[in-house]
Amino acid sequence: MTEPADRLVLAVDLGTGGPKVGLVTTRGDVLWWRHRRVTTHLGPDGAATQDAEEWWRLVVEGTRAGLFESGLDGDRVVAVAVTGQWASTVPVDEHGVPVGDCLMWMDSRGREHSRAVVAGPVSGYDPRALTSWVRRTGGIPSTNGDDPVGHLLFLERDLPEVAARARWYLEPVDHLTMRFTGLPAASHMSMTAAWLTDNRHLDVLEYDPVLVRRSGVPVEKLPPLVPTGSVVGRVQPAVAELLGISADAVVVTGLPDLHGATMGSGFVGAYEAHVSIGTTGWIGCPLPEKKTDVVRQLAAVPGLGAWSEVPYLLGNNQETAGRCLEWFRDTVAGGVTGTATYDEVVAAAATSPPGARGVVFTPWLAGERSPVDDRSARAGFHHVSLTTSTADLARAVLEGVAFNARWLLEAAEHFTGRRLDPLRMVGGGAQSDLWCRIVADVCDRTVEQVAEPLLCGLRGVALAAGLTLGDIERHELRGLVPVAGVFVPDPATRDVYDRQFAEFPRLYRSQRRMSRRLGGQAVGGA
Repeated sequence: MTEPADRLVLAVDLGTGGPKVGLVTTRGDVLWWRHRRVTTHLGPDGAATQDAEEWWRLVVEGTRAGLFESGLDGDRVVAVAVTGQWASTVPVDEHGVPVGDCLMWMDSRGREHSRAVVAGPVSGYDPRALTSWVRRTGGIPSTNGDDPVGHLLFLERDLPEVAARARWYLEPVDHLTMRFTGLPAASHMSMTAAWLTDNRHLDVLEYDPVLVRRSGVPVEKLPPLVPTGSVVGRVQPAVAELLGISADAVVVTGLPDLHGATMGSGFVGAYEAHVSIGTTGWIGCPLPEKKTDVVRQLAAVPGLGAWSEVPYLLGNNQETAGRCLEWFRDTVAGGVTGTATYDEVVAAAATSPPGARGVVFTPWLAGERSPVDDRSARAGFHHVSLTTSTADLARAVLEGVAFNARWLLEAAEHFTGRRLDPLRMVGGGAQSDLWCRIVADVCDRTVEQVAEPLLCGLRGVALAAGLTLGDIERHELRGLVPVAGVFVPDPATRDVYDRQFAEFPRLYRSQRRMSRRLGGQAVGGA
C-alpha cells in the first residue's frame, strides 16, 4: 500500500473563468496544475451561459497533459474531487452529457417565473413564502431568477426543447462528478443555492416536499441526495482509461467554491474566518447553528458534513472582487495599448499613498448581493480631480474592493455576534502582498495570506479527499495549509481609511435610484 504522501488526487476547480486541473497529494501538496479559460456568453434579457461540454474537454486534456508533463504515474491517483462555481445549472441526459448550455449564476432570464413564486412586499418577498423557506432552509430563491429555481423554471417553460431532452438538472460540480462516475448525485452542500432541502435536518437525504411544491420545479429531474463528504462512486473504467488514471480511483461529493475555499484555507473550526478575493468575493466561516439575515443577505448554509465537526458555513457573496482589477487592467490601464499586466497595474497602485489621494472606487460592476441585494447597482470612481493619476485610480480599485469587504465584514460580525480576527485571505487577489496589506488596513484585521492562494480550491478538494480516505485527520488541516505572510493593520492608515469608508455605503444609498433608472444598461441586457 502506498504512503499518503505518494497518493494523488485529481483535483478540479471549475471557476467562472474556466477549470483549473491539478495533481495534488492527499495531504494538500500541489504537484502540478493548469488553468484553461472559457468564455461566458452574455445575451439579451440577462442571458449568461457557458458550454459545459467544453469544461469536460478541458478537464480531460488537462489531466492527460498533467500526467505527461509531470511524469507522475496515473496509478497513484486514488481519488477525484471537484469544486467550483455554484448556483449554475447544467441540463444533462441520462448519461450526464449536456443537452444545452449551462445557465450561469448570473443568468437572470427566469426572473418573472421566480417572482411569481416568491415575490411580495417584505424585502421583496411574499411573507408566507419567506417564512416557509427561511424556516426550513435558511434562504429563499432569488426574485432575480439568477439561481437554480429561476433556471429550472426558465428551462421548463421557455426552452421546452432543452427540457424535453433533460433527464437531470445538475450543479456544475455535480455535473463533472457524474461525468467521472456515470452516477447522478448531489448533496445538501452542492444544492444549497436551490433552497429545496430542509437544512434543519442535514441527515435527511430528501428534497422538502413543501418547497418543491411551492417552487414548481420538477422534482423527478433533481439528482438524488447523498451525504456530504461521502464517496459517490468509482471512476468509470472507460473514463479512467481515457484520462490515464487508476480504475480504482473513487470520486467524492463535489464542493461549491465556498466549501472548497474553507477547506483550502485551513480555517475549519467554528468562527475561523476567511476572506476570498477571486472573480467574486465573500467572507466565510464555519458556524455551529442555522440562522439567516434576510436584509443583509447572509445565511448559515449546509457545511462540510463528515469533513468537519461544525455543521454550517456562513454564506454570502459579492458580485465582483478580483474581476474589478481585471476590468481596470483591460479597459483603463490597457485601454489604449492593450499591454498592461496585473503586475504593472499593482506596481503603479503601490506608488499612490493610502487613500489614493481621495479617490474612492465603488466596485459594483455587475450589481451586488451582500450586504445589499441590488443587481442594478453600478461601479464608479468618485472624487476624481485634474491631478488624479492612473496610479491613484489603480489603488482606488484595490481599496474599493477592500471597502466592500469591510462592509460585508461588518454584516458578518453582526450576524455571528463576534469580532472575526484574524482573516485568512484566499483567491487570486491574495497573490498580491499590496492587496493583502490594504485589506488588513481597511478592515483593521490581521490578514494571514495563504501560500499559493490561487490554488486554494485545488488544495481544499484534495484535503477533502484525504479526509474521506483516512489519509489525514481533521485536527491536521490547519497545519497542512502554509501561510506565506501575516499583515498586521497599520495604525497610521486608520484615519484616512475610516474617513473614506464612512462615505462608501453613503455612495451606494445616494446613487441607487439613479442606478435603477438606468437599469436597462445592466449586465447581459437585463
